[in-house]
Amino acid sequence: MLEKERLENLANEIWKGAIKLRGKFKAKDYPLVILPMIMLRRIECVLIKKREEIEARIKKQQPSIKDDVLVRRLKVEEKTLPFYNSTAWTLKSIQKESAGQVETNFRSYLNSFSPNIDEIFRKFRYAEMVTRMVEENRLASIITLVEEEDLGPDRLSNIEMGYVYEHLLQKFSQDDAKDTGEHFTPREIIRIMVDLMEIDFDPATAKKAISIYDPACGTGGMLSVTKEHLLDKASNEKEARNVEDLVQLNGQEYLAQNYAMCKADMILKGETHINITHGNSLIPHIESVKEQGDQHQGKHYDYMICNPPFGVDWGEYRKDAEKLATSRYRAGMPPSNDGALLFLQTMVEKMKPANQGGSKIAVLFNGSPLSNGDATQGESEIRRHILENDLLDTIVMLPDQMFYNTGIYTYIWLLSNAKDKEKKDKVMILNAREKYEKEPKSFGSKRNRITQKHREAIQKQFTKWKATDECKLFHRTDFAFHKVAVVFWQRDAHDEPMWITEPFDVQLNNNNVKKRFDLYGDFDMELSIATADVKKPIVLILHFDGDTAFETLVAAALKKEVKTRREPGTKAEMTVRDVKGWFKMQECTATYHHRHYIEDNEYIPFDRTAKDKTAYIEAFLKKEIDHPIIAWQEYDQLGYEILPNKYFYHYEEPVASEVLIEQFWALEKEAEELLSEIRAL
Repeated sequence: MLEKERLENLANEIWKGAIKLRGKFKAKDYPLVILPMIMLRRIECVLIKKREEIEARIKKQQPSIKDDVLVRRLKVEEKTLPFYNSTAWTLKSIQKESAGQVETNFRSYLNSFSPNIDEIFRKFRYAEMVTRMVEENRLASIITLVEEEDLGPDRLSNIEMGYVYEHLLQKFSQDDAKDTGEHFTPREIIRIMVDLMEIDFDPATAKKAISIYDPACGTGGMLSVTKEHLLDKASNEKEARNVEDLVQLNGQEYLAQNYAMCKADMILKGETHINITHGNSLIPHIESVKEQGDQHQGKHYDYMICNPPFGVDWGEYRKDAEKLATSRYRAGMPPSNDGALLFLQTMVEKMKPANQGGSKIAVLFNGSPLSNGDATQGESEIRRHILENDLLDTIVMLPDQMFYNTGIYTYIWLLSNAKDKEKKDKVMILNAREKYEKEPKSFGSKRNRITQKHREAIQKQFTKWKATDECKLFHRTDFAFHKVAVVFWQRDAHDEPMWITEPFDVQLNNNNVKKRFDLYGDFDMELSIATADVKKPIVLILHFDGDTAFETLVAAALKKEVKTRREPGTKAEMTVRDVKGWFKMQECTATYHHRHYIEDNEYIPFDRTAKDKTAYIEAFLKKEIDHPIIAWQEYDQLGYEILPNKYFYHYEEPVASEVLIEQFWALEKEAEELLSEIRAL
């Protein structure tokens, strides 16, 4: 169990030092100043320990070794480590030098790390930030903030360090109004996701490598917990070594500072089989795209786990993402204000074919991907692709108030392209909303926690794959619906068909009038034609029944009104064609009196047992619409939506009005008694 109070105290101490930046740096810059320094100290703690171990070993081998020889040996052997620094500096020793040398020595220290660590600080662009800290006379005070803190992995695991980062980021963002939609995923949620993926890997017998991938890996928490889960299965050092040798961690992160933290922690823990890249997983990594894109394109993985940013806006790189519209995103593209389903399609594309063992996905979403978007729209089309290809296995409904800076409800989606026979064409919705207990002490917005007992209960329900009060089983088509455009004749208060008069609000021509006729049938029209040479406008009353084209009908009526008119320079009477041309040059308004037809959309549950779809839809419309239906037209594709709350809704009888009145008067009496006591004081 994490000691949250200790972690919170550590973060608060660092925060107290960070607020010294106020007035010199904006709040959004605090992470760029503080977090790399924390990471530097974390790297340093590991390096100091490694140096001490090397020195102790050398002295044991050569008790009388001279100091200058020892120093040379240390430098040589240190370079065999996964990372190193070619100087003897530490943050503490830098501070002991004269104040005028702090910047020079710090830069020397920073620039002397091995290439893999150097890349991390380049991603932070920390050299530029050091210049700003020096200009604002803050470098020494920021070093003092962490120089003696034990931030090594032996004291703070990757997950614990993640809590500290998250707490600091939450404080850093208090003065910044922008909500990036990023939420650090609590360990217990990651553990549930890993449990439910049921990773097929036995450390005692495994001989084949497995690959794990996260397209939005953040600081690496999900990948780390997944591997920890497999290490927990190892019963001895040999089995643990088998996990280290055969489990491959792959991920990509968009934000440079998160990528740097993830890469640094992987290096600190000695991970060797890793492929963590920096870039945007949602766009192609090609020459015509300026930004770094998906560097895992074309690869396939055994297991994928992810918590994409909630409500991430992808509008700024929409054109780049659309380069994948006919391949990765061929099922559909969601609105640019929420890219969650782009991440899902990115993972689906990386699934291994079923005949090669297939792949499993565990992804954490908020409620939007479940039901946003109408039939034929991007989100519904993506759900249609997932369900019609039988990829969705289970959705787990989690409690609210599980995250550190949001209290929203979340959902775990589990997907597989190699389902067991009993799961074919089936989807489970598992309600785990009540599987929690209150946190002893809230951590930001996180007030609830899922214990091991709850996790085991969720896993047990999932494994049984049986319908219960907390689990519902559905056929994959149960989430489908027909969207049908319906036209019916509105009736008035006396149940008589209604007629209305309204302006003809589009251009008066044959095509537009014919469209209204096709919808409403025959109608009366009143035209008012304003002409420059007639004091009063010409008013025509027409009945349009579709037999004669509108402009021909108008010309015939106008010919009587303008029979004395002549074409300029001629004496011939105007023809129908001439009148049509004249009419088009005039200013004209019109109203028309027509049947009051209502256009509406009906959403009809899909019934896979219906033998005649047309008869099924017509019967449904007849039952639901209490008006004669003029016409109906089904949309091109079935819509798909998933409504977990609906499936577990239980109606509760409202409290009787008499009881409410009694409760009200009881409260009124209690209030009067309290007021009396106050007056008596």
